[in-house]
Amino acid sequence: MTWDIPLSLLIGYVLGSIPFGLALTRFAGLGDIRAIGSGNIGATNVLRTGKKGLAAATLLLDGLKGTVAVILCWRFGLYGALAAALGAYLGHCFPVWLKFKGGKGVATFLGVLLGLHWPTMVAAALIWIGMAAVKRYSSLSALVASASAPLILVAFGRYEIAALALVLTALIWIRHRANIARLVAGQESRIGAK
Repeated sequence: MTWDIPLSLLIGYVLGSIPFGLALTRFAGLGDIRAIGSGNIGATNVLRTGKKGLAAATLLLDGLKGTVAVILCWRFGLYGALAAALGAYLGHCFPVWLKFKGGKGVATFLGVLLGLHWPTMVAAALIWIGMAAVKRYSSLSALVASASAPLILVAFGRYEIAALALVLTALIWIRHRANIARLVAGQESRIGAK
């Protein structure tokens, strides 16, 4: 039906726009996460509060909102699921509730991959973990892991999902442009730094 894709996009956007990092840190009495570190609402910045449990919860919930959006919209077929994935990513990055100033979308990206093609999500997550363990840069890990996802999907023959992953990867790289500049200049903060 003609309303399936717009509805899926809307469902994804609404779920994706839930700012878990902001909500969890406020609930924990830590104030507004946007006033800490990078000012981002994602798990890496929540980690700068020193609360590893809150950072892990933010990572999990930011990922699962993407997964849930995709699963809910599979009823509309692959393109409904893809629209929901795009909506969830855009909702996380540009939430209407926060004047369109959200996170960078890495956890949500992994979450939509979990819903669309879990082997790719596992591979991308392992690449992120490996890079983080070796280099200790969350941003570099995100850039490498996101860039690997479309290639992995192509290797599996999942071309429609790979096309969306390529778009989301481009958005992740654009949203990390300041991080890229700091990496090049040797000024990027390492994981765990406040």
